[in-house]
Amino acid sequence: MGEAVSLLSELIAIESFSREEKNAADFLERYLEERGYVVSRSGNNIWLMSPGFEPSRPTILLNSHIDTVKPVTGWVRNPFTPTIENGRLYGLGSNDAGASVVSLLYAFMHLSAQPQSYNLIFAATAEEEVSGKNGIEILLKELPKIDFAIVGEPTKMHAAVAEKGLMVLDCIAYGKAGHAARNEGDNAIYKALADIQWFQNFEFEKVSDLLGHVKMSVTQISAGTQHNVVPDKCSFVVDVRSNEMYSNDEILAIVKQHVSCEVTARSTRLSSTATPLEHPVVKRALEMNRTIYGSPTLSDQALMPFASVKMGPGKSERSHTADEFILTSEIEEAIELYIKLLDGIGL
Repeated sequence: MGEAVSLLSELIAIESFSREEKNAADFLERYLEERGYVVSRSGNNIWLMSPGFEPSRPTILLNSHIDTVKPVTGWVRNPFTPTIENGRLYGLGSNDAGASVVSLLYAFMHLSAQPQSYNLIFAATAEEEVSGKNGIEILLKELPKIDFAIVGEPTKMHAAVAEKGLMVLDCIAYGKAGHAARNEGDNAIYKALADIQWFQNFEFEKVSDLLGHVKMSVTQISAGTQHNVVPDKCSFVVDVRSNEMYSNDEILAIVKQHVSCEVTARSTRLSSTATPLEHPVVKRALEMNRTIYGSPTLSDQALMPFASVKMGPGKSERSHTADEFILTSEIEEAIELYIKLLDGIGL
């Protein structure tokens, strides 16, 4: 645990904003090579494969991200100066998700040194905070077939077996310009209102036991050039959080059937995920008195087309906040629980 905390402190001291992770990846690569590991790398993503990797065996991926958001205002401490006070390690990315990175790494070191019926891969990846395409998405193209993954995010070491997906819609209602003082034009705002009301009130039929309803929220709107011109265009943005009962493509098709405005999805790649409760790892988590739940927040789990759980030390509410911290005891607990969860498991 002491080595894991020391490693996390060194990572905190390196700026590693999304798409700017090179220095952190360089450091972690050197750190592992100095300890005798064969490190593979693609861009700012690095990974290790357990010794004696055998393609005929199932493979478990241990993954978390090395990128961080930029520090918010309100930090009292220097976000890049790791500080331990009363059992708390302060620093940017300590909770989200540096503690998961180091805990999964040291669990990998322990588990891969023991005989297992599966292969292990540890991956520290980039661009998670911006759902970028040069993180886990590009790395999965380099890796062998994955059968199961643990995604390290702050969950208090409980297991998110399902996660809502995300799709952002750009919607445009068109009208006709005219003078506001006369009975002219076709007001695009009024045309958009009917569609906005549909987004507010529509309920998708299929409801997830873990994730509930598909949720759609209109979050931005823009129209008009000046007060005396009837607007001929009204644009608005819809945030869609999907459950595992629908693909994003299915939701998009349903939306287009019901609204009159022009609808464009920025992406449909961030899907909802769900792992069956009968999965061996989920069953062991339950035996370990871990809470099983569905997560409303997005992670790299959305890009994994295989069974997975989101599970890591720390608390989600500390993420992206001033004076972010992780308890050193949470790192110790995480390493122990990861090992207990996977040691000797059969897939």
